Amino acid sequence: MAQMVGIKDVARQAGVSVGTVSNVINRPDMVSEETRFRVQAVIERLGYVRSESARQLRAGRSRIMALLVLDMGNPFFVDVARGAERAARAAGLGVMVCNSGQSAAEEAEYLSLFAEQRVRGVLLTPADASGRNLESFRRHHIPFVLVDRVAAGSAECSVSVDDVAGGTLAVRHLLAEGHRSIAYVSGPGHLQQIKDRRLGALAALAEAGLPPEALQDLPTEGLNVAAGRDAGARLLGLTSRPTAVFCANDLLALGMLQALYAAGVSVPGELAIVGYDDIEFAAAAAVPLTSVRQPALTMGAMAAELLLEETDDEAGKHRHQRVVLQPELVVRSSSLSQRRPS
Repeated sequence: MAQMVGIKDVARQAGVSVGTVSNVINRPDMVSEETRFRVQAVIERLGYVRSESARQLRAGRSRIMALLVLDMGNPFFVDVARGAERAARAAGLGVMVCNSGQSAAEEAEYLSLFAEQRVRGVLLTPADASGRNLESFRRHHIPFVLVDRVAAGSAECSVSVDDVAGGTLAVRHLLAEGHRSIAYVSGPGHLQQIKDRRLGALAALAEAGLPPEALQDLPTEGLNVAAGRDAGARLLGLTSRPTAVFCANDLLALGMLQALYAAGVSVPGELAIVGYDDIEFAAAAAVPLTSVRQPALTMGAMAAELLLEETDDEAGKHRHQRVVLQPELVVRSSSLSQRRPS
């Protein structure tokens, strides 16, 4: 492999100092026209490209912010990334997107990488419920904003959705459709979003005068379609099957829908389904999926704007904010079953 051309190579070929080459690139008005033309000719002939990352490190100002999410296989986080990228590009920055895979260990590795690269700041959906990774990262004094998570016990900015309200919307809708026995397909129990959506579901049951036992938990190890299919198989094996299912995200709901379709179970005739996130595929499913919509693009953009505000604050006027967005229920065919008796 050919060795990359460096600034010293340009200086040697042009017969000038490294400082002169630097001035031609960064401060051309400080160099005579003759010298400038000679150095530029060598740059073009050698194909020299300056190291932007090295320049940024010397200046102490990176043009890259990092985004670390739980699962880039989930279209919800893709939309969050699109929102963040839109805001970053408007400010002349780029976004490095990384995936923790819901692993605290992988999250710790990425946070160390961000510190080594001296990124401008970090947008983060934490995977480590203990908070140890964030506590360690704070030592590097790199600003970060929590995304899809409330900054409980933390001074940093956060942009999240009221997941308790979202869970309430989902189950309140199923109750209005006449259901009195509902399964909650949850995903990994250590994630705060999962806990909050369950709290909302229980709140809706309490409003209707129903006991917590009316909500049957079906935990899963993942938050993907395969985990939803597995939950569907377990649901079909229950001796006392609920009449409705609330899934903690749309990928779980789509997997559940696949399992029920394969088993010949009618949706919504025999079993109603509500998902969460309202990803693009929800409306395009064989049975269009009722879902709790999260404003993912807005969440990503607002988080990036808060981070930019903090990193650009040289006067020390930035004040941390906790932004909580409201979810919206989008009703489609998967939950509109015939009203059942109380």
